[in-house]
Amino acid sequence: MKAPFPAEAFDPSLPQAEEALRAVLAHVPALRVEGINDASALDDWKPDLVVRLRVNDQPHLLICALKPSGQPRYARGALLELRRHVARHPPGATPVFIAPYISPAVRQLCSAERVSYLDLQGNTRIAFDGVFIERIVADKPQAEHRELKSLFRPKSAQVLRAMLREPDRAWRVSDLADVSGVSLGHVSNVRNGLLDREWARTSDDGLVLRAPAALLDAWRDSYTAPAGEQLRFYTPLHGSALEDAARDALRAPDAAGHAAFASFSAAQWLAPYGRTGTHYFYADETGLRALQAALKLAPAAKGENVSVVMPKDPALLTDTIEPAPGALCTSPVQTWLDLCIAGERGAEAADHLRQEKLSWSR
Repeated sequence: MKAPFPAEAFDPSLPQAEEALRAVLAHVPALRVEGINDASALDDWKPDLVVRLRVNDQPHLLICALKPSGQPRYARGALLELRRHVARHPPGATPVFIAPYISPAVRQLCSAERVSYLDLQGNTRIAFDGVFIERIVADKPQAEHRELKSLFRPKSAQVLRAMLREPDRAWRVSDLADVSGVSLGHVSNVRNGLLDREWARTSDDGLVLRAPAALLDAWRDSYTAPAGEQLRFYTPLHGSALEDAARDALRAPDAAGHAAFASFSAAQWLAPYGRTGTHYFYADETGLRALQAALKLAPAAKGENVSVVMPKDPALLTDTIEPAPGALCTSPVQTWLDLCIAGERGAEAADHLRQEKLSWSR
């Protein structure tokens, strides 16, 4: 069954929702749509659409709520109103939540609340009286991709990393802007994105992470390697000699430059799992020169054993942790993200690091 509307349809109207419903219901021979229309207000709430059906010649109603966003923050209230409305209705009514796009998390929420759903991307689950319609579309709409990507772009990521360093802290927007080094407006945008997805909540003291694990999962799924130049080198140093030389370079008192262990090399200090033959660093130009001198690096077209990334995002070089003197490492979150895209061995090391350093009870 083809999706009733293209992925770009992100400003739903009642005619769009009606057409989508008709397209879905038409695939069930036992159903006959007798009419779709607005409903009269009941108490303080009015359904957006009521679908009058015949199912094997028996009457049935679909009571529908249409929302411009399917994010959890908006879905939860709609589901509550639907359940309340249907509870007051005679038997033979099914609540249906309709939105432009309904994520897997909200689909689970709908199932838990016994509410059917339909989105304009084609995801559907409508169940009643022996009728069961279900369809899952693998792709997310482009608007959802763009919105989620924006939440993990460099400036937004600075805010997220600050919050994940202190996952139990309640943040005022101004404090979060100061700590993360981004504007108040940008922090507010991140705040809204977290609240919409219920990854954070508000308290009397400020914004608090509600589901840091879910936030990490989404970040991993959207993550790509940081933009920047990747350089490959060969060092004649090995073992403790290389390690000591690297630590001397990383703790050199040069305020103008930055360098840090990254990826597998950072993980060895944060949560040792398995060694690799290549050593990984992030560095700016001054930090690179310090590493070149300390590790006696020579450019290598092949057979390299040192990889240095010079990221365009300078915040990656200041969001660091020092588990031992001179062992300056990318933060646990950044190290974990880099391991997640480093192949099978990287995924195993990422799982171990997350269990050791990024596990929360919520």
